[in-house]
Amino acid sequence: MTRFNIRKRDGLARTGVLDAGTGSYKLPAALETETVFPALAEQYNLNIPLSAPASFVREFLKNAGEEPVSIHPKLENPAASGDCVMATNWHTAFANPRSYAEWLIQLKEKTPADTAWYAPASALPSTVAILCYTGFDVFDYRAVDLKSARGIFCTPEGEFSKEMLSQGLCTCPGCRAGDLKEHNREALRQEIALVTKFIEQAQLRDLVESRCRMDAAQVAILRHLDHQYVFMERQQPIARGGVMRANSGESMQRSEVQRFAERVVTRYIPPKTDVAVLLPCSARKPYSLSQSHRRFQQAVSGRAHELIVTSPLGLVPRELETVYPAGHYDVPVTGYWDAEECAIIAEILTRYFQKNQYRRVIAHLEGGALKVAKMAALACGITMECSCEENPTSDAALNRLDAALAGERRIKDDRLHGMISYQFGCDVDTKGTTLRGHFPEIFYSRNNVQVFSIDTAGGLLRPTHDGWNMIPSGYRVYIDDFIPEGDVLIPGVSSADPGIRDGDEVLVVGKRALATGKAALPSEDMSRSKRGVGVRVRKIKKL
Repeated sequence: MTRFNIRKRDGLARTGVLDAGTGSYKLPAALETETVFPALAEQYNLNIPLSAPASFVREFLKNAGEEPVSIHPKLENPAASGDCVMATNWHTAFANPRSYAEWLIQLKEKTPADTAWYAPASALPSTVAILCYTGFDVFDYRAVDLKSARGIFCTPEGEFSKEMLSQGLCTCPGCRAGDLKEHNREALRQEIALVTKFIEQAQLRDLVESRCRMDAAQVAILRHLDHQYVFMERQQPIARGGVMRANSGESMQRSEVQRFAERVVTRYIPPKTDVAVLLPCSARKPYSLSQSHRRFQQAVSGRAHELIVTSPLGLVPRELETVYPAGHYDVPVTGYWDAEECAIIAEILTRYFQKNQYRRVIAHLEGGALKVAKMAALACGITMECSCEENPTSDAALNRLDAALAGERRIKDDRLHGMISYQFGCDVDTKGTTLRGHFPEIFYSRNNVQVFSIDTAGGLLRPTHDGWNMIPSGYRVYIDDFIPEGDVLIPGVSSADPGIRDGDEVLVVGKRALATGKAALPSEDMSRSKRGVGVRVRKIKKL
């Protein structure tokens, strides 16, 4: 009997400790799996193709109650919470990237979320990053040992001939001793250690995007997974610490990027005004801290709704500039936007302007941003004014922007309303709220009672108990009849609203207490787990 205690999540990737009868193991890890799971020596009929029909799988793939528990896309779920499951023949999935994504989703959706995942004979230094990204935790040495038997020198960037042992590419003990097998095993262990660090920093996607460039199959797997937005979005945290590096074309399809754009179009409620100004982004985040945006804001003087056009996010309303990932991304600046990039961002702008009608839309842009703005204006049939013929930060351009807004009324600056609509999906009356502090230490109060603050890590709102009174529904986690004395564990959760994601601010509701805090995992995983933390509690209020 095993027990998997998850310590850190980064989407599907996890770090944790696997407690087995033979000892405790920090995951992810490459293990001598025959020693960890002695029952493996007695198991047979495991070499069943992942594409085999259900009737064939049911006839030959049997589980005798030993671990690891064999799972298959066509097999009914035989695993229980805490088990270690084994995706038999998973090394063959790399040959069909579309099926890799489909099989993974089929397996994940019918397996408890708190199980450890073993990919036999699959882990190489060049594949372990994407294996961890897709939710595998336990690996063996079979794949690298087979490479060694064939005289292949393994690295995270690919495989070479064994002559590389003596060419100074690596100085590990195996290379110094001329031992190819030991080098390949050490290269796998080192890559797993690097992957673990990126998981702990919630930046594994950045590593995967860089590693996959050397293998077309891995690039295809990443793209097919990104096209499964509904599944992948559920797995991604609502905010991360640090920088989101948007350095490749695949960054346009990241779930966090798609989710931000979707919420801006479907959830976000702009202020009551009929004049909008489109502005370029800046290298510094949030934009308002940059010198260029200080000048833009001075020229606009509150007479229009400010919308920042940027890649890869598409459109960032000024009210959302601190929210992850708008306040946390970094992108190479070349001034050139390719055709795919233009099409994706133009579609976002088109959808936004079709939903939110403005009397005037002024484009204070240049280059690719101006191009996509014109594409969107043409697509949704609006007339766009251009206030910029050269560098948007030049005195002449800023003077034209100021003149274009002459006579327009100042609008009410209500960032709180826009942020609530984006984060919680509701239209809340924020009349009477006041702001104090300066970014990132910002607090909102009503009647001298604090209702919200800004989470300095992700830029999202943190409601107090009084703040939750302003949010009519949603983002509630319901618990049994007890008073939490710390974090709420999953066994104490009776139900949770389906839209909750890892890192979301939630209100814990019980018969004897209320609590505010952050969800430690998505609501779907709360219902499919039996152990671990459900909500990291910040404040408790006894009833």
